[in-house]
Amino acid sequence: MRAFPLLNASIDGSNVIYHNEINIGIAVALENGLIVPVIRQADEKNVLGLQRAIVDLAARARSRQLKPDEVQGGTFSISNFGGFGSVLATPVINQPQVAILGVGAVTKDPVVIDDAIAIRSTCYLSLSFDHRLIDGALADQFTAKVKSALESWSEEVL
Repeated sequence: MRAFPLLNASIDGSNVIYHNEINIGIAVALENGLIVPVIRQADEKNVLGLQRAIVDLAARARSRQLKPDEVQGGTFSISNFGGFGSVLATPVINQPQVAILGVGAVTKDPVVIDDAIAIRSTCYLSLSFDHRLIDGALADQFTAKVKSALESWSEEVL
């Protein structure tokens, strides 16, 4: 997100607001609807810290124990529609944010690696974005960066 500050911005009327903090909203399905609690300063957490924060927020969201400030102040959101088995979807931007990343189900698929066919885990990502601020080229660069980070996973990330 630091490399793509426009995706961590918001629009207020005709003003663009750049956020210093990276506060990631996580879409959580409820029995009737959806709520988006926020992981504050998400960039300061490692993968394990993010996972713990997501589990905690989701559990408290489903048991209706979130505080009002825990569902405010998001600067970017993620929707995991893959949790229900869907491979592709188009998530709706949580305004005034300007983008949301959708994560599809992880599936085992045949892929070509060095002219050979192998079975690998794959996942589709989708990015919905506000064209008033973000163009397709910037969106593609962002998703390519996310793809590269996921494909070159290392212990360092943990």
